[in-house]
Amino acid sequence: MAKIAIDKEKCKGCLLCVSFCSKALIKSNKALNKKGFACVEFIDNGECLGCKVCAVICPECCIEIYK
Repeated sequence: MAKIAIDKEKCKGCLLCVSFCSKALIKSNKALNKKGFACVEFIDNGECLGCKVCAVICPECCIEIYK
C-alpha cells in the first residue's frame, strides 16, 4: 500500500486534501506549524491506494506519495 508524506511547515490547512481523499485517510490536526496554521495528518491504516488526488489538489504542493 501507499504512504503519504505531508510537509507540515508548508501546509496552510485549506483541507482540500481532506475533502478529496476517497478513503478519508487525511484528517485535520490541532497542532500548529511555525506559520500558525493547523496542518493535516495522514492516518496510515494500510488502505491508501496511492491515487495521488491529494497531492494534485494541494495548492502548496506539500504532499508526496510513496508506493
